[in-house]
Amino acid sequence: MYGTVVRSAPLIPHLYRVVLGGEGLDDFADPTFADSYVNMFFLSEGAAYAPPFDTEAVRDLPREQRPYPRRISVRSWDQSARELTVDIAVHGEVGYAGRWALHARAGDRVQLRGPAGDFSPPEDAEAYLMVGDESALPAIAACLEAVPAGRSVVALVEVDGPDDELTLDSPGDLQVAYVHRAGRTEPERLLVDALGGLRLPPGRLSAFVHGEASSIRAVRRHLLGRALVDPSMLSCSPYWHRGHTDEEWRSIKKDWVRAMTAEIP
Repeated sequence: MYGTVVRSAPLIPHLYRVVLGGEGLDDFADPTFADSYVNMFFLSEGAAYAPPFDTEAVRDLPREQRPYPRRISVRSWDQSARELTVDIAVHGEVGYAGRWALHARAGDRVQLRGPAGDFSPPEDAEAYLMVGDESALPAIAACLEAVPAGRSVVALVEVDGPDDELTLDSPGDLQVAYVHRAGRTEPERLLVDALGGLRLPPGRLSAFVHGEASSIRAVRRHLLGRALVDPSMLSCSPYWHRGHTDEEWRSIKKDWVRAMTAEIP
């Protein structure tokens, strides 16, 4: 399966929206979960093949010639137009996904697989909390739109600065708080320190905590250690790790998540 770029543009300085369409999405299924994602396959410079390609055949190529898969959140899927919208965090030429989004132009193709996912705001929650950074902002935005009407929901988002604040909407009773990273020391403390200063809504709380590994680990420890959320109502996943390349992070992620989970099961 592959998508063809229909249009692309920055939403905010560090988040680019890319809309995919074309016949390569004829078999794309309607996403089931609010946090649905697709695996997109990004090619190294000078690759001798292009989408669509045989994903099994390219596995036999040397590592530097194989595509680099990345999980990218589905921002929206327009069933009638057969258009898939993805928002991708961009920080210059760093990272395969961000670099591709920065240079994406109409007519470009990208191979993908999915969708998949595992979280939607649970109906039996009485209130909701969404926490993350730019990498999680597309998933947070999609989850906010799936909150039942009228229920309390808090979104706490870390971005580089004021220009990166994105307007968020929800049918729920939404409170949004942004924290700015630029010029701050100990960035891994920004979210958890800000969370400690928020008044969380009362009632059975569902929490969606995704983003940079050290930051979300601190938030997880805060929420579970203070019994602010039941473990069964917490969705927590590290997307990336400060100081590590994508490939370095992928090589240690399983062990890192295992250690994080063992702190407070």
